[in-house]
Amino acid sequence: MSRPDRELSWVADGQALFEQTVMRLDDLRGPSKLPGWTRGHVVTHVARNAEGLGRLLTWARTGIETPMYPSVEAREAEIQAGAGRAQAEQLDDLRRTAAAFAATARELSPNQWDATVATRHGPMPAARVPWARVRELWLHLVDLDAGVGIDVMPEDIATVLVREVAVWMHTRVPAGIQLQLPGGELVAFGPEATGAKPVTGPVSGPVQQLAGWLTGGLTGGLTGRPHGRALTARGGLPELPPWI
Repeated sequence: MSRPDRELSWVADGQALFEQTVMRLDDLRGPSKLPGWTRGHVVTHVARNAEGLGRLLTWARTGIETPMYPSVEAREAEIQAGAGRAQAEQLDDLRRTAAAFAATARELSPNQWDATVATRHGPMPAARVPWARVRELWLHLVDLDAGVGIDVMPEDIATVLVREVAVWMHTRVPAGIQLQLPGGELVAFGPEATGAKPVTGPVSGPVQQLAGWLTGGLTGGLTGRPHGRALTARGGLPELPPWI
């Protein structure tokens, strides 16, 4: 398997924009769009995620099992411990961990990208690790509540994200749902998606808004990502379960 250069370029772009956004913030103690988290929590989480995903790349390179985090409790403790730091310290941490992730990625050979690693959601090839970092950066950029909306997400990233979340939702919604992507592509998921019964949709609108709706959920307000206000669908938007 070849080096995932496309995803690594998306990581670099997302990292640059995330850092620029943090630089504009005078105080990270203000609330983010994630319930119970300040902006400092979000920034610390993104830095710790770079370390965790870097451990997976080290696992792929060395063959030595190296989990993202020792435990869920340890991960949460690290986020809480770092959330209250000053902006300059947070920014330095964000840059340092991103540089380490990029350096580790450069060390992998083509065969090592094909190695199997695992997160709490299950096994995956190491080549999927950069995509996990792409999602982290571009979605939490919105969660910072720093004036950057979901519409800044590049269309190609949003399109991949919509397709991925639709697959994840397939067994988690009670009825079929159809989405219309740019260029007229239709993506269907749910129990009737491949049968003869009608499905809800197509849900249409900017693909970035589709991505925000799928990852934020329509009910519960789990995040500050769009909840479908810019989308349209025959019969109204269906309810969605919370995404991971």
